[in-house]
Formats: sequence, structure tokens, C-alpha cells
Amino acid sequence: MANGTAFRLHAGALAVAFVALAGNTQAETLRIGLASEATSIDPHFHNLTPNNQIASTIFDGLANQGPNQELLPGLAVSWKPIDDLTWEFKLRQGVKFHDGSDFNADDVVCTFERAPNVPNSPAGFGLYTKGKTVVKVDDHTVHIKTEKPYPLMVNDVSTINIVSDTKGCKATTEQFNKGEATAGTGPYMFVEYVPGDRIVLKRNDAYWGRKAEFEDVILKPIKSDPARVAALLAGDVDLINDLPTIDVGRMKQEGKVAISEGTSNRIMYLHMDQFRDDSPYISGKDGARIKNPLRDVRVRKAISLAINRPAIVERVMEGQAIPAGQLLPKGFFGVSDKLKPLAYDPNTAKKLLAEAGYPDGFKLRIHGPNDRYINDAKIVEAIAQMLTRIGIEADIETLPRSVFFSRASAGGKDKTPEFSLYLAGWGAGSGEASSPLRSLIHTYDRSKGMGAANRGRHSNAEVDKVIQQALVTVDDARRAALLAQATEMAIENVAIIPLHYQVNAWGMKKGLSYPARTDEWTVPHEVRRAN
Repeated sequence: MANGTAFRLHAGALAVAFVALAGNTQAETLRIGLASEATSIDPHFHNLTPNNQIASTIFDGLANQGPNQELLPGLAVSWKPIDDLTWEFKLRQGVKFHDGSDFNADDVVCTFERAPNVPNSPAGFGLYTKGKTVVKVDDHTVHIKTEKPYPLMVNDVSTINIVSDTKGCKATTEQFNKGEATAGTGPYMFVEYVPGDRIVLKRNDAYWGRKAEFEDVILKPIKSDPARVAALLAGDVDLINDLPTIDVGRMKQEGKVAISEGTSNRIMYLHMDQFRDDSPYISGKDGARIKNPLRDVRVRKAISLAINRPAIVERVMEGQAIPAGQLLPKGFFGVSDKLKPLAYDPNTAKKLLAEAGYPDGFKLRIHGPNDRYINDAKIVEAIAQMLTRIGIEADIETLPRSVFFSRASAGGKDKTPEFSLYLAGWGAGSGEASSPLRSLIHTYDRSKGMGAANRGRHSNAEVDKVIQQALVTVDDARRAALLAQATEMAIENVAIIPLHYQVNAWGMKKGLSYPARTDEWTVPHEVRRAN
């Protein structure tokens, strides 16, 4: 789809002409500047924060998540396990999709069939749907059955946005992007999508929940940090996300705008190629092909020891981050109280390289996105410099997220992950440690929906066993202990290299308020006029 091509929804319920934005008053239209644009309007195409936040605005889950990822009633008003292998969800009655069709159990059944099977998905939702069978009991009751006891059912279903049986479940991603199938039940209705320029939404005045404050919303991608700040200060937009770290302190002092900030659930980390003997972006210092050193845990640990996390937090992130030693920050369910950020120790790193047979190091290219995470390209640059100091001659290549993720997932031979070592981030969609453990650490198994984002293809049967045990453990205390144990094992084996947790900041004009969500979402229906 080419930039500049506008897509409009022509469903019957939205046949009423959309009031020209130029004619709306500032009080009626909310204008948001986003650092990263959604890759699709299809709610099941790509499990990515910019996509999920838009999806949650147009659609609903059976359960929804609040600002701290607390589970709230959504299209289900209640849920409970009725036996060890069955959860019952009572559905909300009287809800209509934006096209006027009624919401019922058929929509839930077909959604769970569609969500894990969207063609060409870079990272789908099979993680949350596999092993679950949805059965219609009546129009407003569904049972979700599993082969084993499954305590995380509600966390999982909160990540799946419900689409309609009449249009959405049969639609292609392109039809969602064009607006032909984009009728949800959420607080805002789709109006227009111009890739690279804007997404336009209109308030759903028939929404079953709390009504949104603003009648119309314009979401504009403004990737450049200075441009995004300038747009806010000039009044061209009312709210921006990813307030640049370099500007947070200054803007607090100046007091010209309101700021909301908080620690997110996102871990920034390095993935490493652990499945190929010949890794495409690694060579000897002389350029000759060498056996992939990243398959040796000593080399992986050396790289981790070479990274000065406090320096990255202080100099690259301007203090707007927290050094990481595991998959989630303190306070989230299933974290370990034994793990701390690995201390910077280049001398030990050099010794480990020598023990592994690389006393003179090797050459390595680091990949990363340059428009997805806060200061992502700068982080890659800093890590390359740090690795060079221990003898790993590192260069970098950063890419737009639209190119980066597809190559990271399937750019290699036979559609395998392409890169040798790369920077990425993971936000725990379910709000607890099973999310990164299942996605980033567990052995890749598409049929089971496990390891969906494990692009380094780390595999450890013992870790897998503990993760799987945690997923069927109903007792919360025991499950938390198992998740912590699996995390400790994964970090000991350097499955990934944790770097830092983001501290996110939103800037907005005076008179507005926005909760600092732990999932980093910027959702217009939570923007309020300050009292």
C-alpha cells in the first residue's frame, strides 16, 4: 500500500458523513503524535505495541487491560473455571459492532480460529490461542477448553481482539487496512488510514463502556523526536508519546506542558544466533568464515559482561531507564529476587573469549531498528563501541521497523531468522513473566505457539520443562516461583542479554491528563481533560 493512499470505511453504520476535521473545534478533536506507526489495522496481523494500541481503541477483548495491566471486564462480564480443563465466559449482551451487527458467541469462536492463522504475520497471536478450544454454549456463553489446567486463561484472552463473524473473521489484512472489515466494538470507530500520514477515528457514542472524551481523533506518525516535540510545543498536536529522554528534564523545569511518566514492562535486550554453525554476519578478524561463536555460552556471557548498562542508562537514555538483569522489572508477577543486572567487567569478558578460543576476538555486525524504541539506534551504536573494547570488532546496521522485523523473523535461508546479533524490545502483553518466557526463551515451536519471537532460536529442554510446568500450575505462589526459576536458568545460560527497562514519558498540553501505562500504549480513550 503506497503512502498517500487513503482508506475509508464504508460500512452501513458509518454511512453518516464524517465532519470535516478542519471544521471541528480544538476541544472536539484530539491530535496525537506517535513515535512509531502501526504496521497494519488488522488486529491479528502483528503482535506489536503500535498495532495493539490501535486495535484496543477500535476493538475489545473478552477481558481488557487497565493502565497497570489489571484485568477488567470487556466483552465478557464475568469468567470462572468450571472444572480443571474448562473456563466459562459470560458475554456482554446488547453490544453492537460499529457496522450495526450484534456481538455474540459466534464472533468469539471465529476470532480464536483467525487470530493465530493470519497469512504473512511477522509475529502472530498463536502464543495466546494455541491449546485452547472455544465452544459456543449459547449466544452469550462460551467455554474455553484446554488439555491441562491453565491458570493464565484470562491474561491470554485479554490480548485477543474480537472481530465479527460476518465480516472480520473472513477478511484479509488488506481489507482491514482499507476499512472494509474494520468494524469493532471499541470506544472509537475507524474512519481513515493514510499510511505514513494519519489514522482518523470517530467516537463510538454507542460504546458499552465509559465514553471517550473527544469526538474525533487524528493519530499522526512523527518519527523524528525533535519534530514531535516541536509539534507539541507549537500546538499542532495535543499529546505525544515517547517524549525524548533529552527533553524530559528541561520540559519539567519549563512547565509549558504536562508530563506523565512511569516504568514500563518492556525489556530491551539482545538476541543472538544460537542455531547456526555458520552465522551470516560473523567472521574472523581477517574476514574468513568461522564457526559461530555465539553458540558458546562463554562468548554470550562475555558480550553481556562487556556492556556497561549504567552508562547506557545515564548517557544514552538520559536517566530514563533502569538497568535490567532479567525479563521484567521488580513488582511484576514471576520475577526473581535473586537476579541483578550484570556488572560491567571487560577484563573477565576478555578472559572468557580467550577460554572459548577467541583470544583476539572476531568480527560481528549488530542489527537493530532505528524508529521503533526509545533511542534504539543510539543503543546499538553504544553496544558496538563496548564490544570493540574487548576485541569483538563490531559494526552496525539499523533499519526501519517495517524492514527490520520481517528480516529478523524470516529474512534468512528458508525463511529462518536472518541476523547474528540484534537489539529488540519485548513488552509483556499478559503483564507477567510467562509472556517473555514463552515468546523469547522457550524453544521455537510454531505448532504450539511457543517461542514465537525467539529469533535467536535458543533452546534448552530443562528451561522449557519449567516454563510448561508453570503454565499448568494453578497455585499462584508456586507458579510465581516456577517462573522465577525458569528466568534464572535462562539468564544463567544467557538465552538473551537483558539491557534495560524503559521509563516512558508522554507530553501533553496543559489541561489534559493521561495515565502512564506499563504496556506503553497510547490510547485516545484514556486521554481526559484534567479536572
